[in-house]
Amino acid sequence: MRYPAFFDDVAAIRLYDPLAEFLGAVEDGILEYRYLDAVKLAGHSCPTVASAYWMTHRALRALYPESLPERGNIRVEFSKEADDGVTGVIANVVGLLTGAAADGGFKGIGGAFDRRDKLFFAADIAPEIRFTRLDTGQAVAAAVNMQPVPAAPRIWELLPKCRNGNASAAETVEFRQLWQQRVSTLLLDHAEDTQVFVIRLL
Repeated sequence: MRYPAFFDDVAAIRLYDPLAEFLGAVEDGILEYRYLDAVKLAGHSCPTVASAYWMTHRALRALYPESLPERGNIRVEFSKEADDGVTGVIANVVGLLTGAAADGGFKGIGGAFDRRDKLFFAADIAPEIRFTRLDTGQAVAAAVNMQPVPAAPRIWELLPKCRNGNASAAETVEFRQLWQQRVSTLLLDHAEDTQVFVIRLL
């Protein structure tokens, strides 16, 4: 499978998943997710998928400064409804990484490892998203501001032509390169930009 080379330059997210350890899925329950995993889940690479991946990375890093995050032991709340804009897309990526799920999640084994009721929408919270450790109650507010990472104007000229099948082969290549260039800029050049990824301990 071929994909843009910068995908491999994005830092991985390592977590401890007690369910994975219990069932012998991976040694010591240590899971590693890469940006490519988020792309496979969504079926595409875009600023929304990229920002969801990296925002979660930053939020988990703030919640677990000295240990691996514990997948399945984190509550995630969104201020918006699931079908509001790109909230659902973001939630899918966040759920992949944190293990948090709504009613349709894993029911657990013998009262343990339940992943349900840990992902909520339309929550009465001030931040865009809130991540909470269920073991300590520590929480962080998280949001993404894309204004410092604008799309190249040429993208909006090429997008309708590509969508309608009227673009030349060269224009198609240019569109795809420009699109992924913005994703690369977001994930690599702005990875630690506090104006883009706004993470605040609560």
